[in-house]
Amino acid sequence: MSGTVSPQLAPVLFKAACPHCRARFELAAGSLRLAIGASRRTTFYSFTCPACGSAVRKPAGERIVELLTGGGVRTLRLHSTV
Repeated sequence: MSGTVSPQLAPVLFKAACPHCRARFELAAGSLRLAIGASRRTTFYSFTCPACGSAVRKPAGERIVELLTGGGVRTLRLHSTV
């Protein structure tokens, strides 16, 4: 048996800020949700501020979508009703 231990992967943390209380913090992927819609207006990420408890929703451009999906954030794809 080898004495080598495989390294544990560090959890991915995302820097965020609350527009309500202005707190800055880091959130794990499990604390964020990403919704991808048909337009920029319907593509956003959301979380609950750990400082004040407010629900926060922010727009997500292409780069943010890449970072969040790559970091394991749960994603919901919204379908158009047309």
